[in-house]
Amino acid sequence: MREFPLKGAKDASKTWAVRLELHISLTALTMFLLKSWRQIAFGTYGYLNFTKSGFIEHSKRFKPEEMETRIEGKNCIVTGANSGIGYATAEGLASRGATVYMVCRNKERGEAAQSKIQSKTGNQNVHLEVCDLSYVSDVKSFASTLSSKNVPVHALVNNAGVLENNRVTTSEGFELNFAVNVVGTYAMTELMLPLLEKAAPDARVITVSSGGMYTVPLTKDLQFSDGNFNGVEQYARNKRVQVALTEKWAEINKNKGIGFYSMHPGWAETPGVAQSLPSFSKALSGKLRTSEEGADTIVWLALQPKENLVSGAFYFDRAEAPKHLMFSATGGSHGVIDSIIDSLKRLSSISAQD
Repeated sequence: MREFPLKGAKDASKTWAVRLELHISLTALTMFLLKSWRQIAFGTYGYLNFTKSGFIEHSKRFKPEEMETRIEGKNCIVTGANSGIGYATAEGLASRGATVYMVCRNKERGEAAQSKIQSKTGNQNVHLEVCDLSYVSDVKSFASTLSSKNVPVHALVNNAGVLENNRVTTSEGFELNFAVNVVGTYAMTELMLPLLEKAAPDARVITVSSGGMYTVPLTKDLQFSDGNFNGVEQYARNKRVQVALTEKWAEINKNKGIGFYSMHPGWAETPGVAQSLPSFSKALSGKLRTSEEGADTIVWLALQPKENLVSGAFYFDRAEAPKHLMFSATGGSHGVIDSIIDSLKRLSSISAQD
C-alpha cells in the first residue's frame, strides 16, 4: 500500500513550533522591558527622594517633639552597630537613655564603637555582643546567651547587611548575601520573639531594608542559583524578602503585642556603600545622606507610640511608603512568602513561632 505524508500534521506541528518560539521571544522581550522600566523608575524616584536633598525636603514636615522621647529602662538590640547607619542608630537610642546591645561581627571594632558611644552619650548601659550574622550557629549562641539573662527586648533593629558582588559561600553552605541579609535576619527575629513578648505591648522589630527592592519581585530562587550571579540584584532580592517577611511577621504575631516595621534609610554615605558600590558612591558624592540622616527613621520608629504606627508597613523619612512602584509588576509576587518561610525554617533549623 502506498503511504502519503501527513502534510496537514506536519504543517500544524511547524506552526505550533513557530508560535512557541514567538511566545518565548515575546516573553523575554516583556521581561527585559519590565526590568528596564523598574530600573528607570527606581533611579528617577530615588534621585528625587533618597538623596540628601530629598531628606532636607521631607524633613520640613518632621515634628521635632517626636524625637524627644526618653526611653530609659528599655532594651534595644542593634545588629551591625559598629559603623554607618547601625552605629548612628545605637548612638541615637543610647542618647535617649536606652540600654543598647550592639551586635557586631568584629570584637575590636565593636569595642571601639561601644567606647565612643558611651563617652559621647554618657550612657554606660551600652553592651557589646560579638556575633557574625552570616552564621546561624552564631545567632543561636547569641540568642541563647540573652535568653539565659531573661532580658525583655523592647526593640530589635535588624540593621546588619552585606552586598558582596562575587558569589561567596559560607561554611554553612549559604550564599553570603543571603546568609546575612535573609537567614541572619530571619533567625535573629524568630529567636528573639520570646524576649520581645516579655516587653509587650511595647515591643517592636525594625528591619532596615533598601529601596533597591523596588527593582525586583519576590522570588523563590533565594541563593541566585538560576543565571549568572549578580551581587547587586541579589541584594535587592534579599531586601524584597525582608519587606515581605515583615508583612508576614505582623500577620502571624498580631495578637502578641509586637509591632513589625521595615524601612528604607535612603541613600547614605556609609563605609559599606563606599566598599560595595564605589562607582555609585563616587557618582553621587556630596549628594548622599549622612549616617545620622539614614538612621533618623529607625530611631523615630523606636520612639513612637505603637498606636501611631502600622505593623507590617514599610517606612521612609518618618512616613509610611509604598512597597511597589507603579507598573513594576512586583505586588503579586509576595504571595510566595509562605513557601520562602518554609525554606528558611528548613535551612536555619528554626521553626517559625505560631
